[in-house]
Formats: sequence, C-alpha cells, structure tokens
Amino acid sequence: MSIIIYNTLSRKKEEFLPLEPGKVKMYVCGITAYDRCHIGHARSAVVFDCVVRHLRHRGFEVKFIRNFTDIDDKIINRAKQEGISPEELAEREIANFYQDMDALGVLRADIEPRATQHIPEIIALIERLIEKGHAYEAGGDVYFSVRSFPSYGRLSGRDLDSLKAGARIEIGEKKKDPLDFTLWKGAKPGEPSWESPWGPGRPGWHIECSAMSMKYLGETLDIHGGGLDLIFPHHENERAQSEAATGKTFVRYWMHNGFVTIQGEKMSKSLGNFITIHEILKEYHPEALRFFLLSKHYRSPLDYSPEALREWEIALHRAYSTLHEGTEALIRPVKKKRPISEQAQAAVEGLLHVEEMFDASMDDDFNSAKAIGHLFEGIRLLNRLLKEYQERPSALLRDPILKGMDLIQKRAGILGVLTEEPEEFIHKANVKLLAAMSLSEEDIENAIKRRTIARKEKRWDEADAIRAELAGKGILLQDGPEGTKWTVKPGG
Repeated sequence: MSIIIYNTLSRKKEEFLPLEPGKVKMYVCGITAYDRCHIGHARSAVVFDCVVRHLRHRGFEVKFIRNFTDIDDKIINRAKQEGISPEELAEREIANFYQDMDALGVLRADIEPRATQHIPEIIALIERLIEKGHAYEAGGDVYFSVRSFPSYGRLSGRDLDSLKAGARIEIGEKKKDPLDFTLWKGAKPGEPSWESPWGPGRPGWHIECSAMSMKYLGETLDIHGGGLDLIFPHHENERAQSEAATGKTFVRYWMHNGFVTIQGEKMSKSLGNFITIHEILKEYHPEALRFFLLSKHYRSPLDYSPEALREWEIALHRAYSTLHEGTEALIRPVKKKRPISEQAQAAVEGLLHVEEMFDASMDDDFNSAKAIGHLFEGIRLLNRLLKEYQERPSALLRDPILKGMDLIQKRAGILGVLTEEPEEFIHKANVKLLAAMSLSEEDIENAIKRRTIARKEKRWDEADAIRAELAGKGILLQDGPEGTKWTVKPGG
C-alpha cells in the first residue's frame, strides 16, 4: 500500500513519504472569521476532512492543525460596520463555523490556534527574519524582502519580472520594493494592537500561519492544504518567509482544492450568487452536501446547482434505504441453509472487490469521485443479496449481508457519510417528504388498514387501487411476515 499525492510545488503526483514514518504533520488554512462560511469553505473543509480520515484509516498517526484568522482588515472593517469589537465579531463567526462544520460532520482539528493567541511566536519569527536579512522595519511596519528569497514564485509558477509589472506601493506604505509584503502592521487609531520591538501593531496575514504551524508541527510539515485561491500570494509568502527563517523545506506536499462555481460562474457577492452553508442546510441533508462536494476530484472545479443537490438527496435516501432494509432483513430468523445462487455468490465476491477498489481510489490522490462510484456499486451488490434473501431466504446469506453492510458503512465513514442509524434517517426523511406532500403518517396508516381489510375480504381490485393511489403519491408499500411497511419514494 502506498499513497500518491499531487504536489502543487512539483506539479506532479508523488509517493507520499512523511518525514517521520507512520506519522503525518498536516496544516490546513482555516477561515478569516468575519462572515458566515460559504460553500467554498465547505468544500475545502470536507476535502481535507476526508484526507485526514483516509490517512488514519491507512494506519497513519495524523496531527492535524487548522487555524483561525481572528484579526484582519476584513474583520476590523466589518466590526466597525456592525458597531461591535473585532473580538466580538471573530467569536461570533468562529461559533458559526463550528455550527456549520459540526452539521457537515467535519471532524475537529487536533489543535485550532488563533492568530491573536500567538503574538509572541509571530514577533519571534519576524525578529528571526530581520536578523537574517530577509525583513526590514520601516516606520513601524515590517516587510519581507521578496528578492532576498531567490526561489520566490516557484509554488505559484510566477516569475519576479511578471510580478513586478503588476505590483505597486500603496499610499502610506514604506516598503523598499513593490514586491515586498507585510509581516507587521503599525497601529492605526482605534484598531486593536499589541506591543512589539517596532512599536504597537498587529501581524500581517501570512506570518501567522508560519508561526503557528511551526510551533505545533515543527519547521517542516508533511502536508499543507487549502483552496486554490491561497496558492498566491498566501502560500507563496508562507513558503518564502518560513524557509528564509529556517533554511529548511517548509512543506513536503502542497495540496490545493479547486473552486466551486455557481452555474459556471465563480462565486461572488457582487454577482449575487454567494451561497452560505447555513442556507443550503436549511433545505438539504448535510450528507447530501458532502456527497456533492466529494463527487468530483478535489482538484477539479465543482459547479453548484440545486438540481445536483436534489440528485444527491435521492442517492443518499436510496443508500440508507438499502442499509435499513438489510437491518430489517437480518432481524427475521432464517434457519434453512438453502444454497445461494451464482448471482448472489458473484455479488459476495464483488463486494470484496469494492473494498479493494475504494481504498485504491483514495490512495490515488484521494480520488473521492471514483471512491463514491465504488461505494454505490457496493450498495447495488448488497441490494442483489437482499433481494435473494427476501425471495429465497437462506441462513448462508446472513453473514455476507452483514459483512456487506459493515464494509459499506466503514468505507462511507471515510467520506463522512451514512453515519446515521438507517431507521432514524428513513423516519426523518419520510416525515420531511410527507410534509412537502401535505400528507401525514396517520393518512398512510389508515389507507394501509383499509387495504389490509380489503385483502382479507378478497376484494383484490380495491386493495390494488389503494396501493396504486399511494404509489401515485410516492408512497411505496412492502408486504411481509410482520405486515405491510411503507416508505416514501425519494424524489416524490
């Protein structure tokens, strides 16, 4: 078993070999806490959540860090607009972040540091850069000297000449070169500030991630992740300042997830196509959103649409229905060891292949899109076993069904889906679907009672008419030894 990762720095797939065998030091950039998280944040969080889950599934000991930027120009400006302190705003949006991520089933990181809680480490790193000639103070600000780091631009694939053409010095800046970036910002009236050797001020955006990641993971990380938009300038600057300070490789494998578009357009507040996680989860199940976010390879663009979410809601319902059916089937005692058919035996063998192919897909640069395909192939094969178990009950099928369900739920767990109890999911889904159709459980139970009486009295046409009427409303009936059970057809 070996895991392959596409490294943004080398622009090719590489075998994953952590610095310390069996252990992974991983850092992912978190949110700037000034607004509700949008679907782009959801994609990054879910993608790297799956990376952590799969690495642990493969036996690695993962130490995972995800930060919060809790002081920044955006935070200060939004706080002024709302008439609250930057600290109050950051606390509120971090709480909202946890609410959204908990709903999505995103695991908490092992450590979740905040910039304002690491001012001493940030100042120490800046002092180190000044001592080494890679940074300089100018009027209370401190800047990183980009030209002092010869390989600047390698991560983003940009050269200094092209960067210089688009660079400029803003009013009030005292940097020597338009390419240089801020490590420390001198205090402005009314803004939060901390004491430093260069006077009161606050950290620039890029320096916080270098200081916090190195505090908790050391000077060389195995994996550093984030969205595609962070490659430049954020991660380019992180790499430059970290390696300039230590003289060591900062990150062995850089990973970046692709953008989320809205009907082909990049998500933007100005275009009015900005969708928050909170808004989406009012209508769709969190696991349907997770399936959608993982339905394309993490490096590929992903186009959001309500239609796509509805399709994944239906797929999620069908997956849970299969697991629920399996649970119900195994409750019924079957003693007869009737030989199973060739088709069922092929399904048993196919499930073993599903397990192998799922893991192989995730090993190959965490290809969740292919892994999902194998997962649903497993669900299809499990359905074949359940169908035979219903039509030709045999005790020989019980163990394969049980193992098939366990396989599907464990592999689904790596994707963070199918984590609910199937019976509970189906019940909640049915209630939601019935409400949308202005039906009640009592209405259906009464119709089933009328049908049961009609069948007992051999009024078959009436019984069939009741079944057909319910089917027309999306209510499916299943007759069994314990009576008639019903479910709502996903999609109506």
